[in-house]
Amino acid sequence: MASSGLLLALGLFVGVSVAARAAPLDEPLKPLPPIPALDSKRVQLGLRLFNDPRLSVNNTLSCASCHRLDKGGADDKQFSTGIDGKLLEVNTPTVLNASLNFHQFWDGRVETLEEQAHLVVISPTEMGSTWESVVKRIADDPGYAKDFKAAYPDGVTAPNIQGALADYERTLQTPNSRFDQYLLGNTDILTPREKFGYQRFKEYGCIACHQGVNIGGNMFQKFGVMGDYIADRGNPTRADEGRFNVTGDEADRQVFKVPSLRNVAMTAPYFHKGSAPTLENAVEVMFKYQLGREPQKNDTQLIVEFLKTLTGEWEGKPQ
Repeated sequence: MASSGLLLALGLFVGVSVAARAAPLDEPLKPLPPIPALDSKRVQLGLRLFNDPRLSVNNTLSCASCHRLDKGGADDKQFSTGIDGKLLEVNTPTVLNASLNFHQFWDGRVETLEEQAHLVVISPTEMGSTWESVVKRIADDPGYAKDFKAAYPDGVTAPNIQGALADYERTLQTPNSRFDQYLLGNTDILTPREKFGYQRFKEYGCIACHQGVNIGGNMFQKFGVMGDYIADRGNPTRADEGRFNVTGDEADRQVFKVPSLRNVAMTAPYFHKGSAPTLENAVEVMFKYQLGREPQKNDTQLIVEFLKTLTGEWEGKPQ
């Protein structure tokens, strides 16, 4: 009896070990890669700069003013407020996992985080500053001057400020979402409804655009494949032209970078104009205007439940 009890206990222990070492699933979506190991001096400079209003012309706005890390790296408003007190043209996209996007901004006008920092600082509606002014302000701060010299041989320069900001943003990844844990083999971590929601997400074709490790962010797509969403929404503006404003190519009219769905439950309102107030509404719009399909009963809610499993961790803590 004692030996059989021991064998039973060992069997249970082995079963737990095998479950814990379950092989990753062979799925079209992939878990986030490890957070890159970068020069800590440069990352710390980037953190300070990200929160420093001296990057704006009137010392009132920092990157963190609109990219609120307590709000999923975005803003909980339809439009953020620029330096002149006026609302920006588009909804603020999340900075979390932005380094995994193939282009930056809704219209994809730049490819790198360094280029993004450059354009935001000099944008007349965002920070409204000049790099000459920013470099002088940062270089005149003894603490910054010392730390830049320790991190960069040539000290405070515009490219180094942009590089430090970009390196900090590259650390803003949100691993260990429940869905990532599921992909890595912990299949019990999702409820049956969440698993079914993922299955429906694939079956309806959402995964054709929301793909890869960032579950989006790696392609451009017309907003309104199966109907004119912007016309139906009303009040069109220049920003609704999307990539057309960058390329002048008629084929790019109303084309935008497909957003990442990671942490999407935290980044309402949705779309480039913040026109969808809830995740349920955003999914319904996608069904009608991107897929041209009518969801079966409860499928919208099932997909929303799956999307909520994409919320990851930041600084080792659940968001």
